Amino acid sequence: MEGGSDFRHWDDLIPDALGLIFSNLTLQEILTVIPRVCQSWNKAVLGPYCWQEIDIEDWSNRCQPHHLDRMLEMLIARSCGSLRKLTVSSLQNDRIFSHIAEHTGSLQTLRLPRSEISDSIVEKTAGRLSNITFLDLSYCGKIGFRALEAIGKNCKMLVALCRNMHPLDTAGKPLLDDEARAIATTMPRLKHLEMAYHLISTGSALQILSSCRELEFLDLRGCWDVKLEDKFLKEKYPKLKVLGPLVLDYFERNEWEDCSDFSDASEYLAWEFVAGELEDYYDDDDDDESYAEMWDDEGRLEQLELRFYEGIDHHEDAGGVGWPPSP
Repeated sequence: MEGGSDFRHWDDLIPDALGLIFSNLTLQEILTVIPRVCQSWNKAVLGPYCWQEIDIEDWSNRCQPHHLDRMLEMLIARSCGSLRKLTVSSLQNDRIFSHIAEHTGSLQTLRLPRSEISDSIVEKTAGRLSNITFLDLSYCGKIGFRALEAIGKNCKMLVALCRNMHPLDTAGKPLLDDEARAIATTMPRLKHLEMAYHLISTGSALQILSSCRELEFLDLRGCWDVKLEDKFLKEKYPKLKVLGPLVLDYFERNEWEDCSDFSDASEYLAWEFVAGELEDYYDDDDDDESYAEMWDDEGRLEQLELRFYEGIDHHEDAGGVGWPPSP
């Protein structure tokens, strides 16, 4: 407060309030714009308040694998163990999955579609994910029933599992019920289960229904060998909604090539090319010294932001742009 004014500066807000406000912004804005507004906002971004929920799925679909690993390590470190929700796609190695499991003890929601992780690493680290309630392992082609068994035995609070497959990955292959059996025997508390385009039989589907008594939603789209009569489901499981197997969706129109979630490399934003520099730019280990160094280095701040907005080759005209101490 100054001079009896009824208005307070934004930099007077407590960090957790700032974090709540900043959570409505994009990842690019939080990392490249907010830190240079004022020092208190920079401290809020460097702390855990902005990183209790992290969603970088869209960006991770397009970035280089080593950039993704460095980004995850930086953001998880900033969360200081308070991370509750993580959504990221296309992990390329077991090491980064292990890092996630070891440093996110409060994690409740974990979405890792299209990730190249193995049964062995899931078996080794599942015990560290005991607080998980929602898990998405769709299109993870390297894991199987062993990973699901480990998750079911260690994640007793799990109520939602997404394990969808792409129809191109399962077309023409024989039935394989081992994952369905692993779910039925180790995940009795499930309320939501997605198994689209899995190669399962009617028997394994019935085993899931009889074991997961709290199930409210079951996605069986593309599970062509599953035969469940509507009358039977309504009488036996009146609260259960079953989607499929016969559902005409985007895949069934033979347009697989057009429905890819991966963007063309030419669509990379300039910001993505500097993602690998962020860890060096914001050194979490030096705390106050890093804040001071960052605020003294106006040129580099301007360069980073202008590269995001205008492209890498357009920062020469930034000149002496001045920034107020707070909004």
